[in-house]
Order: sequence, then C-alpha cells, then structure tokens
Amino acid sequence: MRSAFFLILFGLTIHATSQDKVSFHAEDGLKITADLYLIDFSEPFILLFHQAESSRGEYNDIAPRLNKLGYNCLAVDLRSGQKSNYVKNETALRASRQNISSRFIDSQKDIEAAINYVLKYNQKPVILFGSSYSASLALIMASNNPRVSSVIAFSPGEYFRPEVIVQEEISELNQPVFIAASEIEYPYVKEITSAVVSSKKMLFKPSQSRGVHGAKALWETNEGNSEYWLVLSQFFKVLREI
Repeated sequence: MRSAFFLILFGLTIHATSQDKVSFHAEDGLKITADLYLIDFSEPFILLFHQAESSRGEYNDIAPRLNKLGYNCLAVDLRSGQKSNYVKNETALRASRQNISSRFIDSQKDIEAAINYVLKYNQKPVILFGSSYSASLALIMASNNPRVSSVIAFSPGEYFRPEVIVQEEISELNQPVFIAASEIEYPYVKEITSAVVSSKKMLFKPSQSRGVHGAKALWETNEGNSEYWLVLSQFFKVLREI
C-alpha cells in the first residue's frame, strides 16, 4: 500500500507543471530572460513571444492553460519591450544598458536563441506563438525552417518596412498556421497572410466581440476570450491529428 502511494505521488510529480526563470544568450551576446513552464521533458514546446512595450508577463495566465493542453512553454523577454502584468522586460533593460540594437527586427536573434535553447530538452520541432510584431517574426522565421512545426500568430502586420516586407517573406510558409485578428484588423491581416501557401491555414476573426490586438485577446479580462480559446483549441486538435 505504501509503495503504491509513493508510485502515485511520483507519477503526479513528473507530470506537474513547474515555472522557472531561465536565461540564455543570443548570437550577439545579449542575455535573454524567459519563464519556463515545464510539464514533461518529452512533450513539444510552444515558444511564446510578446507584443511591443510588453514582456514575458503577457503570458502569465496563457502559458498554464497551454500546459493543460499538453505543451511545455517558454515565455521569452524579447529585446524590444517594457513590461506586462507587473513583469519587467529584463532582456530589454539589458539591451538598453549595453547599447545593443533593440529594433523589432533585431528580436529575430532572440527567437533563434529560444529555439536553440529548448533543444536541450528534446529535439521535437517547436510551435512559435507570436503577438503583434513578434507574430510577424514568428511567421518569417518559420518559413523553410524544419525546426518549426507550426505557427500561432495574433495580429501580425507589416512592422518592419521598408527593410523587411512580411508578405514577401512568408510566401513559402507551408506549416500549419493559426492567425487571429480583431474585427478592425481582419481585412489588413487577411491581405498580408494571403501569401501563406499552407493548406492548413486557419484565419480567425471573432464574432462575439470586436476582439483585441495581440495575444491579450486570450486574457480572461478581455471580452470574447472564450471564443478565441475555443477556436485555438480546435487548431491544436488539427495539429494532433497530423
């Protein structure tokens, strides 16, 4: 009986969610801060990236829900940002102190570093989850990248003109893609992402609310979040069936 109890306890422990602050370095030497939400070393990873003037705190409530869907998560402080949910962007603070370029497009280095970081846990292709400018970066970086299995993009746009044209960069993207836009953003987002050639592209506009810019649409405090979660869950079901 006692051994059975410890076996059950051990089984619960290895599947429990843990949240830890971790760090790793981008190719230009910048130290990046992230929150690791780990459920099981063998499960796939979703890499979570915030919007402008934000931080990894944008995913404080989102990541645990994604854990319940069976995914490990890594919420990353990109070098362009400030704070969210009272969580300061430590990467952006370092970049400022060290006079390291922190334009939106420079955050590509941080996303690449995050992909490399989770390879220490398992070799499975990752899901890139972006919000606003990082949604566009996620779409770009997934193109022709075998280390990325799919993309979730909330409110992508042309944030890098004239240096980079998102619509051109994503023309060869063929992984499964979930794209969400608020009511007002939808025509613009639809046009930009029309270049995506994936046969498993899901473009969502809320019908029960006007929607919210970026991943904040999933926050419980935002009207219509349940509709977003429902459709996003359907996308994850598609991924599991592949």
